[in-house]
Amino acid sequence: MRADFGRLIDMIQKQNFEKELELAKDVAVEAGQLINKLAKKPSEIKYKGQVDLVTNADLEAEKLIIGRLKEVFGEYEMISEESATDLKKDAEYVWIIDPLDGTTNYAHRFPIYCVSIALVNKSKSVVGAVYEPNIGEMFSASVGGGAFLNDKPISVSDTKDLDKSLLATGFPYDIRENPKPVLNLFNSFALQAQGVRRAGAAALDICYLASGRLDGFWELGLMPWDMAAGSLIALEAGAKFSKFDGSSFDIWTPEVLATNGHIHAQMMDVIKTNL
Repeated sequence: MRADFGRLIDMIQKQNFEKELELAKDVAVEAGQLINKLAKKPSEIKYKGQVDLVTNADLEAEKLIIGRLKEVFGEYEMISEESATDLKKDAEYVWIIDPLDGTTNYAHRFPIYCVSIALVNKSKSVVGAVYEPNIGEMFSASVGGGAFLNDKPISVSDTKDLDKSLLATGFPYDIRENPKPVLNLFNSFALQAQGVRRAGAAALDICYLASGRLDGFWELGLMPWDMAAGSLIALEAGAKFSKFDGSSFDIWTPEVLATNGHIHAQMMDVIKTNL
C-alpha cells in the first residue's frame, strides 16, 4: 500500500510539471539551433574577467529563452547567467537559465557546449533540460519522474572503484588568482582515477554522469545556472551529491562533488587530503 502511495505521489509530481518540462525542452532546442546558426557568423566577444567571456550568441539565446518562458509562465521569476543581479533564493518558482554553457569553447569553435534550463521551487530543482545542439542530445528530468536522454531512461554507472573511474572537472574563472587548491585536486585525481576530463561545460559534465558516461565530477566556483538543471537530471538518474565535506548539496553552493554513489567516499577522501 505504501509503495502504491509513493508511486502516486511520483505521478502527481511528474504531472504537475509536465507542461514546464516540455516547454523547457522545446525552448532549449530553439536556443541551441540559434546558437549554432550564429556560430557561422563572426562573434562579438566581451570579457567579464581575465578568462570569463560572453558572446553575442549568449545574449541572443538568453533573450529568446526568457521571452519564450515569459509567454507561458510570466508569473515565475527568472535568473540567467548573463543578466543576473539577484539570485532570488527566496522565490517560490524561478527559472534558472544558462543560455550557453561552454562559452569559451563556443568562441573557439570547440564543439562542446549546451543550453541549460531549470525550474526551481523553493531552492529545489523540479524541472531540468540540458540540450547539446551539435549532436542533438536532450537530457531532461522532472522531480520524481526519472531522467532521460532523448526520451529514453538513463541511470548512473555501476563502477565501484576510483582507479577504474572516468572523472570530470572544471576550473573556476579565478584560477589565476588562487591556482593551488584547484590544481592539487586535479593532479591527485589524475593519478588515482582511470582518467580525468576537463571539457569546459559543467552542465554537460553532470549530465554525462547521469547517463553513465562519467563516474564522478567535482568542481569549485560554480554558480546555480551551472548546476540547477544538471543536478536534478543526475539525481533522478541515481547520482549522489554533496559538498566537499560531505554535507548536503544545494544549487547555491559554489562547490560540488557528484558521483554514481559507489565512489563517493573514495573521492571525498582524496578531496579531504588535498584541500
